[in-house]
Amino acid sequence: MAKRSNIGAVIHGVDDMRMEQVPIPTPRDNEVLLEIDCVGICGSDVHVLSHGGFGEYVLKKPMVIGHESSGVVIGVGKGVKRLKVGDRVALEPAIGCKVCKLCKAGRYNLCPDGIYSATPPIHGSLQNYYTHPEDCCFKLPPNVTMEEGSLLEPLAVGVHSCRIANVQLGSSVLVLGAGPIGMVSILVAKAMGAAKVCVIDLVQSKLDIAKEIGADFTLQIQKGDKEDNIVKKIHGLMGCAPDIAIECTGAEPCVRLAILATELGGVVTMVGIGNTNMNLPITIALVREVEIRSGFRYANAYPAALAMVANGTIDATRLITHHFNLEDSVEAFKTARYGLGDAIKVMIHCQPRNKNNPVKKL
Repeated sequence: MAKRSNIGAVIHGVDDMRMEQVPIPTPRDNEVLLEIDCVGICGSDVHVLSHGGFGEYVLKKPMVIGHESSGVVIGVGKGVKRLKVGDRVALEPAIGCKVCKLCKAGRYNLCPDGIYSATPPIHGSLQNYYTHPEDCCFKLPPNVTMEEGSLLEPLAVGVHSCRIANVQLGSSVLVLGAGPIGMVSILVAKAMGAAKVCVIDLVQSKLDIAKEIGADFTLQIQKGDKEDNIVKKIHGLMGCAPDIAIECTGAEPCVRLAILATELGGVVTMVGIGNTNMNLPITIALVREVEIRSGFRYANAYPAALAMVANGTIDATRLITHHFNLEDSVEAFKTARYGLGDAIKVMIHCQPRNKNNPVKKL
């Protein structure tokens, strides 16, 4: 057998990504060795490259990036029972300790000792070969492509945020921001039965795609627009004040809008991560009983995301705007970072495209 070569996208520091040979890991007893197929670029990946980390997670040594991934099992640890060589899987990057009270309550996304792929200092999956715990790998049915497997990660964020917001049949939902997380929130909200979904953004081309994937109403806003005028336009388009707002930008003006536009007694779910401190109309939220909730990553959301894709309820492939090969990862990150070519989701292929797509091809 020819010796395997493992090329990885390694971030050494701010604006310093290099394509390098990295060691091929050996799976532990509970892990599988994967030949990675597809990896989508997430905003947090871009932030590690542009800022050297995020929050308390600071890059202190070179790290392989990437966590929205799918792959094929090519080796198993001796304790692996469910998966076998040849299985196509999606990888959930969140790994809890499994023993703390939060993990036992099913909230492993908040585990203080948990780890997350491509969150410093944990290596990510943008490489040819990667190991991952068996219980964090989800076998893909034959009708689900490897690209869709990678998209389960952002879709899981949408599932989690919509669950926290309690989106249900007949809900009216305002989504602030038409980036990748805003887009998956649209898809999931409609799949969960939302009757009206309105999306606002600065960029019309993104709003056009939002309309294609199911948004009922879109509103392009401009920097400097008055809050009251935007709120009136939202209510006019929807014919009501939304029951729920899902804030996907982290930008202070949008968080303010979410609070101001939401119906009395409604819910604002904050998903986008922005500045630590913001000037928000908290008293207005209080007297209107607008409940402010937050959603961080996800927990127990992959099965629902996979089911929605597998049964055809959701088609997330429209979100993929750009494709790159692994060796072109530097250019791929540039495209995602600066939104070149109206980029929404940039997909990197670590294997020849469609190599592991037995049924549906993109």
